[in-house]
Amino acid sequence: MAQKYRIYINDNTLFIGVTVPKQLEKIQQLDTEDFDFVTFYRNLKKSKQKHYMLITKTPKELLKSIKKKLTIIKAAGGLVENAQGEFLFIFRNKKWDLPKGKVEKGEKIKVTAVREVEEECGVKIEKREERLCKTYHVYELGGKVILKRTNWYKMFVKGVPKLIPQKEEGITTASWVAPLGVKEKIKNTYPLILDVLKAEKLV
Repeated sequence: MAQKYRIYINDNTLFIGVTVPKQLEKIQQLDTEDFDFVTFYRNLKKSKQKHYMLITKTPKELLKSIKKKLTIIKAAGGLVENAQGEFLFIFRNKKWDLPKGKVEKGEKIKVTAVREVEEECGVKIEKREERLCKTYHVYELGGKVILKRTNWYKMFVKGVPKLIPQKEEGITTASWVAPLGVKEKIKNTYPLILDVLKAEKLV
């Protein structure tokens, strides 16, 4: 399985892979040789194109070289299932999202994932499985270009616990959603959340 990566930048996507991904929308191929991510990022505002592609025989190496120029923030989160087979969604910044947060100094990523879910939704995680997927997204903060790498884990709780959204983290609602209701939620979510749901075959 060849490595391939997607980096989300607001409404744009940068793919890094050996071949062009199968998708319907137009994709603009970029020159891999002199590629500078920060320049690319700064010029995005002027571009009308949404999807970009870097084709390379060594996607992992290329991603590494991009990472060197950016500030990396590590985060972790969870896709949580209850005893009735419903999934935990939160509503934050006017979009449906999944609970996640930044890794604290010296903390193991797997520990972060469980801690953040428990803090943001007021539940006790019974079991955490292996990693579902990794997502990457880029944003700017204080003049720095930041690449946030999030590790996502599948988790389980006992029964159907009451959810307590962490208001101070901007979470207005936390709710259990049946698999059939997931389609409704994804009309208003982030593209990287779709990647997590796809990893669990929910969409």
